[in-house]
Amino acid sequence: MKITGVQQWHCDGGWRTLSFLKLTTDAGLSGWSEFHEGSAAPGLGGIIERLGEKVLGMDPCRPNRLMAGLRAAGRAFPAGLFGQATAAIENACLDILARSLDIPVHGLFGGAYHRKLPVYWSQCGTLRTRHAQVLGVPPLETLADVEALGREVRQRGFGALKTNVLVPDTSPIADSSRLTNYRPGFGDGPQHPSLNMSPRLPDNVIALMEAFRAGAGPDVRLMLDLNFNFRPEGVKRIARALEPLELEWLECDLRNVQALTDLRNNTSTPIASLETMLGRQALHPYLNAVDVAIIDPQWNGYTEAMQMASLAELHEVNVASHNYHGPLSTLIGVHFSASIPNSRYVEWVVDQPAWLADLLVNPPTIVNGLVSLPDGAGWGSEINEEVLRAHPPKKIG
Repeated sequence: MKITGVQQWHCDGGWRTLSFLKLTTDAGLSGWSEFHEGSAAPGLGGIIERLGEKVLGMDPCRPNRLMAGLRAAGRAFPAGLFGQATAAIENACLDILARSLDIPVHGLFGGAYHRKLPVYWSQCGTLRTRHAQVLGVPPLETLADVEALGREVRQRGFGALKTNVLVPDTSPIADSSRLTNYRPGFGDGPQHPSLNMSPRLPDNVIALMEAFRAGAGPDVRLMLDLNFNFRPEGVKRIARALEPLELEWLECDLRNVQALTDLRNNTSTPIASLETMLGRQALHPYLNAVDVAIIDPQWNGYTEAMQMASLAELHEVNVASHNYHGPLSTLIGVHFSASIPNSRYVEWVVDQPAWLADLLVNPPTIVNGLVSLPDGAGWGSEINEEVLRAHPPKKIG
């Protein structure tokens, strides 16, 4: 079998563009993957296009050999954009290989450990704070709104939610009672680039999580993602302040191994991290510093993600799949989580434009907070190209 076509598809994802890669073959089989060329990965599509020229005529059913050739070409810079580009190609090849054998992708790796997997509602409240109009939902503006959203999470059967830092907007032109997404780590707000933390911020974070607890009730697990928004001393203060709430985990992105280790050793709040540590070599030094390792099979490629999860298991660390992308990436995360024994959660972006529900021909379903593993060949679902065409991107980004 030979690859005869490499095609990128882009569609409107509401507040962003969703991007997909389709490989076609001379045997009539096609394979799909997803990638994301946003503000954090500008130019990724161009790299995929150049690497796509290299794989024309190659056999997608020998993905190890194909990937060895691509990685050799980028030996000096194996991670970052180059790594995400090779990951997109590999994931599409795995879809083709599995379809050629009429088995699911997880069957290529020995089959599923889990048929049903717990999911958590990701960016809960965050997207409603930032993109309510696009989503067609009421904006999240007050702690009363947060409490109501917590009730919605429980009523819709989710067993866990993860939010971000949503605090009163203190900018001079803002209504101080309105919640905003605190994001200095991404260049937004007066605390960029110092990442200093105001004295009231821990109290605001506690109020946020208490509001979610009041609405969601005692049985819904709570998680908070601090992203890159704080220095280690700020993360420590928040972790200790939140100990009475017994979070499922506190998530943060700290690249200093000792700082992350100190954080974990000095709080009873479980620590999750490492989503931006791409590849085994980057991941390995941190595995004694976290309670949960977060791994993205879209960014790393499925095979590398599997090996990273195996490395985490060696360190007695469970893994949560990372995904804040579109429906196909979510589906790939389901396969990945089912393929590993040390799976903790599948990340699930609930707040999406309504039409995305039709993007997958056979989307996975959630019942009582558990997603069922699809049985179809490949990823278990085709991409509806008519839906893609009907929703062209506003811009790539």
